[in-house]
Amino acid sequence: MSAKIEKENILFLDIETVPLYATFNEVPEIEKELYAHKTAYKRGDAISTEEFYNNAGIWAEFGKIVCISVGYFVNKQLRITSFASDNEKQLLLDFKNLLEGYFNKPSHILCGHNAKEFDFPFIARRMVILGVALPNQLNLVGKKPWEIPHLDTLEMWKFGDYKHYTSLKLLTYILGIPSPKGDIDGSRVGEVYYKEKDLPRIVRYCEQDVLALARVYLKFTNQELITDDEVAFV
Repeated sequence: MSAKIEKENILFLDIETVPLYATFNEVPEIEKELYAHKTAYKRGDAISTEEFYNNAGIWAEFGKIVCISVGYFVNKQLRITSFASDNEKQLLLDFKNLLEGYFNKPSHILCGHNAKEFDFPFIARRMVILGVALPNQLNLVGKKPWEIPHLDTLEMWKFGDYKHYTSLKLLTYILGIPSPKGDIDGSRVGEVYYKEKDLPRIVRYCEQDVLALARVYLKFTNQELITDDEVAFV
């Protein structure tokens, strides 16, 4: 894999999402109907709409972002910071300000794992829903594929195999990269957010994924992996 892209020009990112409502009972009736229709192909006949509601956070129409963590290189140091809030619109505005203020050059690229399928479109859709004007980096209308400043480590690992999916955790294992040391996983983020009300715990989990993501990219491009001493949480 090519290492032509300077790592200092990459913004590594990961998002954490939860259902829009804490419980299915709080969901407006029209949204319950729409959610039932949207998820019918995944639920089948065996799982009710209510039982499936804990999965609502994977769809931008029925979920929201509670954390966006980003990492960027300054010389050899990877600096990681997060935008996390109960106020999703403000979170998105703060993230947009980062893009437009500091990552707005043609050479700048956004990078995530499975991000072309999930993170990037999820962020863009929530911005549209909440009335936040899309930053150039997420406004893809009319752009040719080579003009889109997005990089996806899952796509890099596929090597053209469109049927293949490999999680970030599996990649870190097979590549000999320290695995993210989170005490939760994606399936429990909604529970930690609504029941435990522990947003800082979600932030720590998200930031560890950004660190793993950056290390996977370095491995893919035959660059020296960063040590824990070369990581700063800011």
